[in-house]
Amino acid sequence: MLLDLPLRFLCHPISLSWLTQSRKIMDLCSVISRLNALTPPALAESWDNVGLLVEPSPPHQVQKLLLTNDLTEDVLEEALQLGANMVLSYHPPIFKALKRLTWTGWKERLMVKALENRLAIYSPHTACDALPNGINDWLGRALGTCVSIPLCPSSSLSHPGGFGHLLEFSCDPSHTVMSRLKSLQDVSVRFYPVRQDGKDGSRISLSCSQKALLQVLPILAEDEQVYRNVELLALQKPPMSDTGMGRLCTLPEPISIATALERAKQHLGLPHLALGRGKTLESLVSVMAVCAGSGSSILSGVPADLYLTGEMSHHDVLDAVSEGRSVILCEHSNSERGYLQELRGQIEEKLDRKVQVLVSQKDQDPLQVV
Repeated sequence: MLLDLPLRFLCHPISLSWLTQSRKIMDLCSVISRLNALTPPALAESWDNVGLLVEPSPPHQVQKLLLTNDLTEDVLEEALQLGANMVLSYHPPIFKALKRLTWTGWKERLMVKALENRLAIYSPHTACDALPNGINDWLGRALGTCVSIPLCPSSSLSHPGGFGHLLEFSCDPSHTVMSRLKSLQDVSVRFYPVRQDGKDGSRISLSCSQKALLQVLPILAEDEQVYRNVELLALQKPPMSDTGMGRLCTLPEPISIATALERAKQHLGLPHLALGRGKTLESLVSVMAVCAGSGSSILSGVPADLYLTGEMSHHDVLDAVSEGRSVILCEHSNSERGYLQELRGQIEEKLDRKVQVLVSQKDQDPLQVV
């Protein structure tokens, strides 16, 4: 307890600093919970591998967290030298399934070393791609202030009202099944008067969750006549207007390709960029489509003056140029790495600054222009 310490100890500036630092620590479970809230795994693409990838045996405390775009052997060694307890790697170091953990392959060595040194590993990847104010919004600001919308909007994380299913059927409101249905949790029942075959009746509209559906159907099945006229619909989650893959960015004023190149270089901190042949440096840009990393699948056919991404295949570049679009490529991870500084601030805030968050100095693009 602080009150139990001698006064001379409390007054010593180094001791006070040590006490402050000692409070900057969080349990791994709490860190993961907050990271999942910041970059919800449900936003990630279905093919991706996000979230907690390596978990040391509990309990595991996190005092220092290292951010990197790619977890390489150099970055892992940096994490160990810094005394980090956790690494957040934007790209998941475990993507294809690992069938064994030996010293043969470099990715296997990473996992062995991480476990031996009790180093947790987490990856947000495409959850960050979709996130509002995430990596694609950061990349979209390369040419300056703009109005942006997702190219491929994400679906909402939940159904409106929490109901994922709708059942409609004809039934007397006084029927015994109705009182049982209305007593279930996560069930909403509405009655609509209808007239069929010259007779007045009621049509029931029942909304429920997936869990409640498993209770509703057996109850309805008890009455064959009611069950026979049930119509079951699975409700879609609505799209989100500010969340999704890629961004279509509309500039307030057109700028030249030359200006776009200089702004992109400054934003990304790169001396060189690859520009697709076709347009001149004086050609104007009003609308830009961006996708961090590899953008071919997201950008293909998007009506924009300029595509900005990390990499595209040769033939995808040919297609874009033939359609009258300009293309700027900056190498895969160069379109992502600069975002880590913004992500660092977001994580620090989400963790109430109880964990020291550092950005790797060893992380770099595997290719260099020479």
